[in-house]
Formats: sequence, structure tokens, C-alpha cells
Amino acid sequence: SGSTSFMYLTGLRLPTEAEWEYAYRAGTTTAFHSFPGYTSGTNDDTLLGNIAWYSGNNGASGSSTYGTKAVGGKFANALGLHDMSGNVWEWCQDRYSSTYYASSPLTNPTGPTTGTNRLLRGGDWNYSSDICRASERHYNSPDNFYNRYGFRVARTP
Repeated sequence: SGSTSFMYLTGLRLPTEAEWEYAYRAGTTTAFHSFPGYTSGTNDDTLLGNIAWYSGNNGASGSSTYGTKAVGGKFANALGLHDMSGNVWEWCQDRYSSTYYASSPLTNPTGPTTGTNRLLRGGDWNYSSDICRASERHYNSPDNFYNRYGFRVARTP
């Protein structure tokens, strides 16, 4: 397919779900990644606005502050990555399965190779804080697109 050709030509691809979560957590085990003053991350939903655009700080529908924001307006995590939580859902390479992790490898699982839907991670500007947690998983058909869906790329060495 075209996306496979792109990967081989550039080395760029969507991250696996495991890679995405590793990048989000950046060494933390909490619901929300680290930021200044909270180097171990936090489980406090009231602090999410420091790292994410979500329904609690996005502005009212129709206002100039409503919707997707430019990357970098909130604190980065310990790896220097911005907007891992909130702003837009991010597509992952993995197909979705509700049972995959019950039998997957413990180290760097690559996700199921078949299935209709792909994983989305991170939450978005229209959702509450509980949907922006590091562990939250969402899925959709890859031919669906919304103004709240985006992606970041990983590079294959």
C-alpha cells in the first residue's frame, strides 16, 4: 500500500501503541506525565491543564479558543514531547483488539496484525481529564477522520 511505501522510503511510520505509551510516560507510572514541579508525574486531574488542552481549558464552542491548538502551548514531558495528552487523539500503528494484551509479549508488543480498527491514544480538546490519562485507549476505522485526530511519527532506524 502507499503508506507502506512511504515507510520504506523515509523510515517514518506511526508508532506502535507500546512506543506511544513509552514516549508519553517518559519514565513515569502516573496518569499524567511529568512537568516542572512534578518530575515524577501526577495522578491529579486538576493539574492536567499544565500539559494538555482538554474540555476543562479549551474554551466555549464558537469562541476563538475552541478547538485544536498549535503544538507546544503546554509543558513538555521529560523527553521534550509536547501535547502527548489532550489536543488531538494520535493514531498508532496497531490494530485494535480488546484481548491482545492478555497474551502479548511483555517487551515491546507490536499489536495484532489484523483487525478493522486502529488504536488512537492521548485524548483530545473535547474530552474530560479522565480520557486524557496515559492508559486511555480509543479506536476507530483508519478511514475516519475528524478535526480531533492527528498523528506523530516514529523513525525506523
